[in-house]
Amino acid sequence: MSKWALLLSAGVCALAAPAAAQDLRGSAANTPPTAENESPNSADIVVTATRRSERLSNVPIAVSAFGQAALQNSGATDIRQMTQIAPSLLVSSTGSEANASARVRGIGTVGDNPGLESSVAVFIDGIYRSRTGSGLNDMGEIERIEVLRGPQGTLSGRNSSAGAISIYTKVPEFKFGGFAEATYGNFNAVRLSGALTGPLVKDVVAFRLDGVYSKRDGYLHDVVNNTDYNDRNRYFVRGQLLFTVNPDLGIRLIADYTHRNEKCCGAVYMDTREKLDPTPGKPGDFSINPAGNRITAILRSLGGVLPSEGNPYNRQIALTPGRAYANLTTDYGVSARVRWNLGSTQLTSLTAYREYKSAGAGDIDYGNVDIAYRPNDGNAYRQFHTFSHESRFSGTILDNKLDWLVGGYYAHEKLRVADNLRFGTQYGAFAACRMVATINAAAALRDPTRPGCLSTAGRAVLTPAVGPQIIGGIDRLSTLNDLGSTLDLYDQTSENWAFFTHNIYKLTKTLSFTLGGRYTHESKSLKASFANNNTVCPAQQAAMAPLLASTNATLQSLAGGIVTLTCTGNSTSALTGAPFADKFKEGQVTGTAVLSWKPAESTLFYASYARGYKAGGYNLDRSDLSATVFATPRPSAVTNLRFDPETVNAFEIGAKYSARHITANLALYRSEFTNFQLNTFNGTSYIVQNIGGCSTPLNGADRDNSSATGACTGSVGKGVVTQGVELELGFYPTSNFTVNLGYTLADAKYQHDLVGSKAGEPLNAALFLLAGSQMSNAPRNTVTSAVTWTPPLGSNGMTALFYVDGRMTSDYNTGSDLFVEKLQDGFVTMNARIGIRGPDEKWAVELWAQNLLDTNYQQVAFNLPFQGAGSRSQVQAFGAPSFAAGNAMFGSFLAEPRTYGLTVRTRF
Repeated sequence: MSKWALLLSAGVCALAAPAAAQDLRGSAANTPPTAENESPNSADIVVTATRRSERLSNVPIAVSAFGQAALQNSGATDIRQMTQIAPSLLVSSTGSEANASARVRGIGTVGDNPGLESSVAVFIDGIYRSRTGSGLNDMGEIERIEVLRGPQGTLSGRNSSAGAISIYTKVPEFKFGGFAEATYGNFNAVRLSGALTGPLVKDVVAFRLDGVYSKRDGYLHDVVNNTDYNDRNRYFVRGQLLFTVNPDLGIRLIADYTHRNEKCCGAVYMDTREKLDPTPGKPGDFSINPAGNRITAILRSLGGVLPSEGNPYNRQIALTPGRAYANLTTDYGVSARVRWNLGSTQLTSLTAYREYKSAGAGDIDYGNVDIAYRPNDGNAYRQFHTFSHESRFSGTILDNKLDWLVGGYYAHEKLRVADNLRFGTQYGAFAACRMVATINAAAALRDPTRPGCLSTAGRAVLTPAVGPQIIGGIDRLSTLNDLGSTLDLYDQTSENWAFFTHNIYKLTKTLSFTLGGRYTHESKSLKASFANNNTVCPAQQAAMAPLLASTNATLQSLAGGIVTLTCTGNSTSALTGAPFADKFKEGQVTGTAVLSWKPAESTLFYASYARGYKAGGYNLDRSDLSATVFATPRPSAVTNLRFDPETVNAFEIGAKYSARHITANLALYRSEFTNFQLNTFNGTSYIVQNIGGCSTPLNGADRDNSSATGACTGSVGKGVVTQGVELELGFYPTSNFTVNLGYTLADAKYQHDLVGSKAGEPLNAALFLLAGSQMSNAPRNTVTSAVTWTPPLGSNGMTALFYVDGRMTSDYNTGSDLFVEKLQDGFVTMNARIGIRGPDEKWAVELWAQNLLDTNYQQVAFNLPFQGAGSRSQVQAFGAPSFAAGNAMFGSFLAEPRTYGLTVRTRF
């Protein structure tokens, strides 16, 4: 039987045949609701992390669960805000709110390159979402969120290498009811949400409708165009039907739609200083150029305004008129969840189809000098079409000693990335001025209004110094204006199917052994086509070819710089119409084994091993077609876009304790990643490499300034290891007072002797800081806390609410290349909420604040596109002559400032 027939037959028969409708995410069909499933502690909520309904304290894996009350008190309406109370989770976004990155225990997929799948999978009502950005949407009323830490794959359809975030929304009810909520806050924030549920046919069909509308001014102000950026303008609707065909069959149908039309995301100047090597030949030192950065001088000569220079948290930006961001995002889909009890066996079937499209027009140089942009002509977007089906059979046998689960999964995804990245109308002058300043920093030699940015004195001085060919190349470079891609298309088709099993055997009444396995097959194909009108590039390549082959190192270097600025990212008309196509298949066996011991009803100990996997793929960026842009890539170079699958071996021991007034969870973990997929933006393009460790010493070749040295002649093994401790404590001295504490120690480090692929290719020179260092966006220490007090107000059933939470984070670097300019100092954030609630919380009025202390911190710092080269890190490590000066400018996507407001809510 074919995999289509095998996987879909279960879904078809489930839809055609008469699951426990009262629990569409429950335990195996024949698990009785005995007292062992109850807990003396109301905070010990029921979770389905193992695809069985179990108390959190009984689950022998590292999982954090947050119910509706915890999420509501903290103000979390999406997964990024949830990080405030989940110490092992970090979520950030960069160039678009649609492009988020989630990290668990310091591990995640870096950047917003759509060719990379997330190391931390996101599921909403059991349905896998193709990229993490889906979790940044408003999702209506949420029942709970579970954060599973470590590799996943033997319990559900989609596999992941670092963890999973499972979001469960409220189900329809057969009792009429609903809620309405209105919020107003600073930045003119308005959020309206509500839901309505009830029976359509008594005890047979129930419905639920959820809706959210959210609008807010931006917290970045554009001083040139007098407008705000990073605003909110979105709405969300979801409709559900719940059918209880009979006591053994339940069907849940869901349709949802999200619309976001926002101007996002602007970035501020974080570091614009030029660093110098004061003592050539002596590594480790640097100085700041007292004359300022030559790149900022060039920008100002072209009319540039740098309103946040030296003060990034004034939140002022300046963008080129007519280059506004256009981030229209639509995300919608339908799903069917069927649960059918077949005697002692339960069938669970999930079928879904989703479409997602996010536009990406905007000013990608983040300044008002028109260097580069994506026009708002409909040719800049990423779009997913995803069909998925999952079937699981589960039950118990051998006198309930063996709790078994087997399942199958199939997904078919079409991804289209359209790009129209163009050089701006001032790029030629800017790039030419940059070349002139590289040769001689004297401002008197530059004139951006003249060919080649050469003043009369500049042409007279530099022509005899570097020769007419170099000057001709700079003149040619200055003509590169408003050229580039008109429509680049990357069409990737992915087909994934898998079989998995997860089985728990009770060796004794207190000792259990879990064994799970999975086989995953992945196939991907890519077709890429390019339409580009940059005719300056091939002319420049031809003119500079003799100098690129010159034995004169200075002329060779200057020619290389001219060609790189002219053809950066392989932007060339010579690629137009050339066919690029490739495909590959891969398979992987993964699994898990867990030994758990429950010596008392309140206590659980466990030890586990898991092997995880994340598929390989394609870097959907033409810049990776070749190592340099000195010649036009041939169609056969398409294989250079490939990257390898990522695998992990994870080990964990843990303990859980739950009593009436206290809960405690402790986990010690170690995860070893081989071929870790790393995505780095170097200021002009995305670099994707698989980070592994070579078994033979590289003698520092992975830490030098060359991308050609450091190939591995031995075997390639683990390149990243994250290990540490997680502690979660809950104190419940009374029914209306709770204290929750969390701590994560994440020692997430790169190994030594690093290479860039499983074949042992050298590490890219931009990544020279990685070996032995803590990973980016991986704070070593994180502490969270939350205190809730709901005292009664008199004897009429009214209560008050006093809530405060905090998150303390140690220093970490926000850039995947670990440049020192991207370092984020440790910080503390707090949220608070006070309110009055009516009897049974039928109504509530609440004052709230997020980021109460107005803490300034950044999400991600990055090299501003095209605006200089060289970090302080490179100046200190290598110095002259390669890095006598480091004038790269760095921008940053800031986190939100303090927000506050008033919320009123009613339930009926």
